[in-house]
Amino acid sequence: MSDKIMQVGDADFDTAVLQSSEPVLVDFWAEWCGPCKMIAPALDQLAEEYDGKVKIAKVNVDHNRATAMKYHVRSIPMLLLFKDGQVQQTQIGAVGKGQLAQMIDKAL
Repeated sequence: MSDKIMQVGDADFDTAVLQSSEPVLVDFWAEWCGPCKMIAPALDQLAEEYDGKVKIAKVNVDHNRATAMKYHVRSIPMLLLFKDGQVQQTQIGAVGKGQLAQMIDKAL
């Protein structure tokens, strides 16, 4: 995993995501989730390409149930794009890098 991707949990979600000055793409995932593993390389590439413009964070739903419940995560992977503390876009399921890049570009 890229060192540009933040691991975020219940304790630091508000500070890391909601109070961020940059848009944040949050990946709700779990270690046992095959599609989550499929999109991980695309997220690593996007973290490098958008470094300084957008943050990418991962929230493990097994370890951070409060945050997952707050955002009604029912299936994973689920990606939420936050800007100014608000959810701007939602993507459920594994998608390609191009589709994720489009999500990010709309927020910039």
